[in-house]
Amino acid sequence: MQIYKVGGAVRDRLLGRAISEVDWVVVGASAEALQAKGFRPVGADFPVFLHLETGEEYALARTERKSGHGYGGFTFYASPEVTLEEDLLRRDLTINAMAEDAEGRLIDPYGGRRDLEARLLRHVSPAFAEDPLRVLRVARFAARYAPLGFRIAPETLVLMRRLAESGELQALTAERSWKEISRALMEPRPDIFIQVLRDCGALRELLPEVDALFGVPQPAAHHPEIDTGEHVLAVLRQCAEHEQPLTVRWACLLHDLGKGLTPPGEWPRHIAHEQKGLKPIRAVNARCKAPRDCQELALLVGEYHTHGHRAQELRPSTLLELLQHFDVYRRPQRFEEFIAACEMDARGRLGLEGRNYPQAAYLHGAAAAARAVEVKPLLERGLQGAALGEALKHERQRALKAYKAGPAQQVDEEG
Repeated sequence: MQIYKVGGAVRDRLLGRAISEVDWVVVGASAEALQAKGFRPVGADFPVFLHLETGEEYALARTERKSGHGYGGFTFYASPEVTLEEDLLRRDLTINAMAEDAEGRLIDPYGGRRDLEARLLRHVSPAFAEDPLRVLRVARFAARYAPLGFRIAPETLVLMRRLAESGELQALTAERSWKEISRALMEPRPDIFIQVLRDCGALRELLPEVDALFGVPQPAAHHPEIDTGEHVLAVLRQCAEHEQPLTVRWACLLHDLGKGLTPPGEWPRHIAHEQKGLKPIRAVNARCKAPRDCQELALLVGEYHTHGHRAQELRPSTLLELLQHFDVYRRPQRFEEFIAACEMDARGRLGLEGRNYPQAAYLHGAAAAARAVEVKPLLERGLQGAALGEALKHERQRALKAYKAGPAQQVDEEG
């Protein structure tokens, strides 16, 4: 039995990057032999075992053969006769198909180190085109390593296009797709992930509502980049630069979907795009099975982001309604994320990335003013039920009116 370190740990060591997890492959052993040594089996699809002390994964060397559609359409074969080279051959990219032995010697049968030095994401074998999930994985790796100068090899992009055109992407489960999408959005260049999917035709298959934004113009006075799709990419770049959480990044990806529904005859204006966008946002949320917090924020940002941009112009009653929609009294974090998404939207415009966003401070202050209204004096007046609710609303609106009476700054009116 021989044990090798494989995959990402080897790749990232050679790149000088921090190693987050270590995977191992075991050659020349059976499942029974590993269990006899105390390894605990996990998963029903293929023989993977957990080390009882480290918790790291040890997989028996295996080969695989296409037997159906989608990510799960494979038959695996594991036995002591499967070699390390055969196991590495089934992997997606050459930079992920390297191994190290117990002495730290590199085993690199498919040129992974060469491609690392050339900054290339290249497939290991033609079998790459059998697994549709690899389109998302390669796009995610492109988003991760773009700051290091990595690019996708032309021949690999050809296979990704072939997969996108085959209809195989439709066989991916929502859970698997979301896992890759959510991880990719948290990479250093989430915009590259979306751009790669578009370049190979996968965005049209997976997120057609986002794909539809490219080529849709906006008023140049407010959006110097003009193209709505390019604007969304720029907003995602801002999200990464400002280290926004997944909820904000997901909301920013979907915030302008309504503009994809504007009839060309009305371009470059997008009247009521906020309301029009709610239906496609719901559709994407449902199709991707996004977590509830991501779904909720995406809908709220889609509907109210122009309110955020025009915050200082809102009447006290409208401002109170906005705060009520976000339930700022019980869920303050959600309103914070809304403000962040609005700021990323404002910064995601060509030449305006470093602009000030005074609306953020104004909205924070408005929320604080509304929260500062105490319920106790109203209770002491004997108010309860609907009467208490109306009185509380009146007092909060009065507090916001006083807050608004302070100095206001000119703000951008275009969402």
